[in-house]
Amino acid sequence: MVQRQVPRAAEVFELMRLRRFERNGRTRRLQSAQTIEDLRRIAKRRTPAAAFDYTDGAAEAEISLQRAVQAFEDVEFHPAILNDVSEVDTSTTVLGGPSALPFGIAPTGFTRLMQTEGEVAGAGSAGAAGIPFTLSTLGTTSIEDVRAANPHGRNWFQLYVMRQREISYGLVERAAAAGFDTLFFTVDTPVAGARLRDTRNGFSIPPQLALRTVANASLRPWWWWDFLTTPKLEFASLSETGGTVGELLNSAMDPSINFDDLAEIRAMWPGKLAVKGVQTVQDAKTLTDLGVDAILLSNHGGRQLDRAPVPFHLLPEVVREVGADTEVMVDTGIRNGADVVASLALGARFTLVGRAYLYGLMAGGREGVDRAIAILADQVRRTMQLLQVRTVEELTPAHVTQLTRFNRVDVQTRAATEGG
Repeated sequence: MVQRQVPRAAEVFELMRLRRFERNGRTRRLQSAQTIEDLRRIAKRRTPAAAFDYTDGAAEAEISLQRAVQAFEDVEFHPAILNDVSEVDTSTTVLGGPSALPFGIAPTGFTRLMQTEGEVAGAGSAGAAGIPFTLSTLGTTSIEDVRAANPHGRNWFQLYVMRQREISYGLVERAAAAGFDTLFFTVDTPVAGARLRDTRNGFSIPPQLALRTVANASLRPWWWWDFLTTPKLEFASLSETGGTVGELLNSAMDPSINFDDLAEIRAMWPGKLAVKGVQTVQDAKTLTDLGVDAILLSNHGGRQLDRAPVPFHLLPEVVREVGADTEVMVDTGIRNGADVVASLALGARFTLVGRAYLYGLMAGGREGVDRAIAILADQVRRTMQLLQVRTVEELTPAHVTQLTRFNRVDVQTRAATEGG
């Protein structure tokens, strides 16, 4: 029989630990977030639908994005045992410099639309965390202001080659003058992808006060207060700011860009050159032969060609083919520090996160970006400890199995086999 007694008040009070109430609503919200998905839910509550969907959505049926996220969920880890992991080192080197964590912030366009602190919050958080920040050609903060927000950290610049080449050349010169150490030459955006959420929302730059927009925004007055009481939202590098996202991209981007443009930019740029948007093994080999410093396996976050290859699936073969000669990086679908660790194990030198950072920005500005980075960093560190590796260099393909949900069959090989 269990012996029972009347509880004593002193013992009950001993068990009670009342948490100090946090008066700051933003801090309170962010402290409650334990995952990037938690930040996403907060961001959705606090951001008008058009701005949130621009961040959250992808092209057409959004199959590429769904597959990219699923690919990381379908990872099986294989931990070692009996290794001392009381201390782990998450730092790495990439593109000739250090990073305290094996991920950096990816380039994102229209960032001040999500939350008015925009790229300044991202660059400041990246600098404080000791990781690189990448500014987009379609950014809403200037090259010089990003440098001011992150004066001692690593700043990278993502370049679109536009119809008016002199605009692109001028951006290259400005980024070099501001001390940006790496240029990401983007190759997956000859034209805009069909981002149907934006079309259905009537999304434009700047946002238009249509009846539907006003109705949605009435539930989020804080967002409009920030938007209307801060400097006008406009591109920091482009003069054209009116129209839908697709119209803006199609008016600026040039579908005729080719390898000659890559050579031209390479000759102008004094720092490291990475090519962003590589989606085949053959293109990775070609670029390596041309001597680029890094390739970024990316399908633009699923925002361009739907049903494009999943970068994480491409990673092992690309690393086998070119990893000894050029640095291989990966993005798209990373929502957890474990995704970062899996990528490193399969040979990636580095990873970039876009939406994960923007969810933090929308959830709480600079403080929200700090929280997103902290969540990912904690997940990276814990996953390494549970795998029982002390440094990122100790991660190998033996630590990871990519589980598959469907068979990838090369159409040309199948046709040849069938005699078609």
